[in-house]
Amino acid sequence: MKNKISLLIFSCILVFSSCLGEGDDPFIDAKNNIKEGEKFLIENAKKEGVVTTQSGLQYKILNKTDGKTPNINSIVECNYEGRFINGDIFDSSYKRGESAEFRVDGVIKGWTEALMLMHKGEKWQLYVPYHLAYGTRNQQGIGPCKTLIFDVELLEIKDK
Repeated sequence: MKNKISLLIFSCILVFSSCLGEGDDPFIDAKNNIKEGEKFLIENAKKEGVVTTQSGLQYKILNKTDGKTPNINSIVECNYEGRFINGDIFDSSYKRGESAEFRVDGVIKGWTEALMLMHKGEKWQLYVPYHLAYGTRNQQGIGPCKTLIFDVELLEIKDK
């Protein structure tokens, strides 16, 4: 019985690894992404104006206002641009020429946390560690365990 289980596990590993292209190892990619993200966040935390929250989210206020803040059930309208820590853009409402509208609790954890701290009219730069972004999942071209950077402009708040 032990040999059958060992053989089954070994077979699964072979089948899984044969599905990968050369150099494609999601476990190594995730480990490298975590290491790069942690290094980036440690250095970023030393920069002037960068605030680190208890969860590990970092942000810098680019444009401060005294406007209203959303709650967890609010619907917000935002302009944003998302980048990897190497600067490559993966999503941008600015490039689409159209703002986005969504519930505060309907986005990644890092955004939810930041949005409830932001005031209407403010623009922040968010530095989102992987555990507050997409975690270990691959999400629309964003690899596992990626630390992400977003410029977020809170345009409107609609309370439920």
